[in-house]
Amino acid sequence: MSKFPEQLKKYRNKKSLSQEDLAGKLFISRQAISKWESGEGTPDLNNLIKLSELLDVSLDTLVIGTEEQKSKVDSQSFSFDPTRGIYKRKYGQMNVWDFLARFWWLIFPVGAFIAWIIRGGN
Repeated sequence: MSKFPEQLKKYRNKKSLSQEDLAGKLFISRQAISKWESGEGTPDLNNLIKLSELLDVSLDTLVIGTEEQKSKVDSQSFSFDPTRGIYKRKYGQMNVWDFLARFWWLIFPVGAFIAWIIRGGN
């Protein structure tokens, strides 16, 4: 059974939104929200996506009730650069795996150079 009706009501109340407020933001009727919360109806995919954005929860949490996962990136070691959309290391030296992830393409020219040297340079 879907947990969507109870999740919708829970997160709507958490955001202090009335059914009327939420309906206005989605450009639908209050009755539609009431039907969704009572389990008599379900929103289409577009409205589900809008709901998850408005209520600031993932689709999984909203539809099936899974708990939000904590970020696996250690905030002490990394910071997010929104201009580039990447996590940057805050401190410390680059380790071997970081180097390989960034410069894997160097394997080809270095390998070719070593092969050239082994063959005698001709």
